[in-house]
Amino acid sequence: MAVKTVKTKRKRERVRRAAAAGARRGVAETRLAELCLRQWRSRLEERFLPRIIECLAQLSEEEIWWRPNAASNSVGNLLLHLCGNMRQWIISGLGGAADIRERDREFAERGPIGRDALRDELQRTIKESCAVLARLKPGDLTRRYRIQQYDVTGYQAAAQVEEHVAYHLGQIIYVTKLKRGKDLGFTRLPSASSAASERQL
Repeated sequence: MAVKTVKTKRKRERVRRAAAAGARRGVAETRLAELCLRQWRSRLEERFLPRIIECLAQLSEEEIWWRPNAASNSVGNLLLHLCGNMRQWIISGLGGAADIRERDREFAERGPIGRDALRDELQRTIKESCAVLARLKPGDLTRRYRIQQYDVTGYQAAAQVEEHVAYHLGQIIYVTKLKRGKDLGFTRLPSASSAASERQL
């Protein structure tokens, strides 16, 4: 009887430890999800959007739709493409809205869709995308989704959008610097005496 009691106590202890470890993992996964969601929204709203808007402000309507060659896209096309991608992957893919994207039209457009209309559409799309990200739960990020015929997790879908926006932002900045012939001042490295807030990515 004593042996059974000892075995029972050991089993209960193992179960307790496993439950505690699972709870710790759950807390860690929740914190990771919250960190990722906060970072993704911050990048879209506070870093990418202002830089694109600044580039638009510096380009003429003609320059927004300028193509260096037939194999390249204009800034206007890139903005339509970014909005289409965010709507498909975030607003529809993760948020559940209908997927009405017509990807080929994003590249076929020759404009001129005006600067203000492009800016407003981009702002609206990022606002809606960030609203979807704000309401996602940790379990939504580990779930699997079918988006643009890809099988992805929520983490992969959101990360794909961040990477995609950053990639095309670089092209938009390059065209703007090419047309204006000056540094846009977007990159400022912190100094040793920088405030802590200035050393955050």
